[in-house]
Amino acid sequence: MVDASLSITVKFFATYQDVYGVPEVVWSFPVGTVVSEVFDRCVREHPQLESLRSTTRFGINLEFVEASTVLAPHDEVVLIPPVSGG
Repeated sequence: MVDASLSITVKFFATYQDVYGVPEVVWSFPVGTVVSEVFDRCVREHPQLESLRSTTRFGINLEFVEASTVLAPHDEVVLIPPVSGG
C-alpha cells in the first residue's frame, strides 16, 4: 500500500517558537496539502495565532512561496511572522 501522507518539518521562529516552546516539529499531512494548511493547523492548536494570518509569509526549503504552494515529501516549512526593528 502506498503511503498517502507527507512528513514535513515545520520550523518556528519568534512568536511561533514562543507559543510552541520548541524550534521545530515534524508533522504528517495528506498528499496534496498546501502550505497555508500548516498555518491552519497552528491556529487550531493555538487560536491566538489567528491574529498573524494576514502578515505571515511562508518558506519551503529556504525559498519564499505562496500560501497555495503544494507540499512535497520531506519539505522544510518555515512560518515567517512579521518582524520589526533595524
